[in-house]
Amino acid sequence: MEEIISETLKPLLELMHIPFTRIDVEAQEDNQYRINIEAPDPKDLIGYHGGTLYAIQHLLKILLSKKIDQAFSINLDIDNYRKRQEENVINITEQKIDQIRKDSTSRKLPPMSPYFRRVVHLYLAQPEFEDITTYSEGTGDHRAVVISMV
Repeated sequence: MEEIISETLKPLLELMHIPFTRIDVEAQEDNQYRINIEAPDPKDLIGYHGGTLYAIQHLLKILLSKKIDQAFSINLDIDNYRKRQEENVINITEQKIDQIRKDSTSRKLPPMSPYFRRVVHLYLAQPEFEDITTYSEGTGDHRAVVISMV
């Protein structure tokens, strides 16, 4: 699968005339694959607020689904941009958790994409956060995670 992903992504990037130096594909659990592209000018691949990154990921998923007859999930990253964002979201979440545990009041995180809301929900589903509950509220670009004590 890793080879199929690389062999599909390389020509896509070449057709887009986007230079890259390396593609790493890492298999994770449950047919999930994390793909990191290293590039001399990552901002061209990332785009405004990750828009280009998400578009390339979407195109890649479509192309792969035509080649692979099984369920899979891909997570495209450019020079670990998304990974750094995930770490930042987790750091903000941990700060909110500390505040919530001190004063038992709910806290709302800033609005974020469905992907990052899912990162927060999954992170807080770990056993060390059994005293914490989460839900999302709002619509569209204003949808945010609310964290509170159980």
